[in-house]
Amino acid sequence: MKPKFLFILPLIVLFLSCEQEKDQPVSLLIAGDSTAQSYNTTKTLMRGWAQMLPQFLDSTITVKNHAKAGRSTKSFIAEERWAKVIEETQPGDYVVIQFGHNDASSRPERHASYPEYRQNLVNMVNDVKAKQANPILATSIVMRTFKGKALVDDRLLGYPVITRQVADSLNIPLLDIYSRSRDMIIMLGDEPSKELYMWFGPGLDSIRPDGSEDDTHLREAGATAIAKLAAEEIKKLNLNNLSSHVLLP
Repeated sequence: MKPKFLFILPLIVLFLSCEQEKDQPVSLLIAGDSTAQSYNTTKTLMRGWAQMLPQFLDSTITVKNHAKAGRSTKSFIAEERWAKVIEETQPGDYVVIQFGHNDASSRPERHASYPEYRQNLVNMVNDVKAKQANPILATSIVMRTFKGKALVDDRLLGYPVITRQVADSLNIPLLDIYSRSRDMIIMLGDEPSKELYMWFGPGLDSIRPDGSEDDTHLREAGATAIAKLAAEEIKKLNLNNLSSHVLLP
């Protein structure tokens, strides 16, 4: 019996090690702009979708939100914010990269041309891979621009398209939040969709005391809705050590 046990023992050890590796806690790092950023809930109604994402993940996943308002791929890299993300990234972690809103800006410190934006995304993906971690590209959330009854989002230009193209060419997982959020806002319509964005009258927000008519930034309901879309996309991708930890109602 002893020789047979000695043969089985390595198999048991291998099985247990695989189970431990499968359930190994990982971090989900977010690089992005104001639509993903975390905000002080005592000072403003504004919320970022990545701020609300932890409620859709179990306790084994740690969300580290590095998103910062006003940043493009260009300025996020120039300010060494990206270097900090990479410094914190450990093997097996996931890094979501979502830009575009500010890359489309005319401000020179933010604006990245189409070729520059594409190359910045490629460089970011390669940096994550170099850390033996897992890059995920994400398109920007839709901007709530209605003309009549039609949703017309022409301010993001071709940046969501380029994000999709880079994900496809590099075989990188994609969270197509732009398409998902656009569908959601179309179905809600003009007036109801204002409840998701920073649309409100005076006296409700200390940072915007005179009220707000903002078609870009989100309130809690909107950020939660986008976070749920992102979680659904993560679940569908069947990503090792991540998708199985998504919690959906």
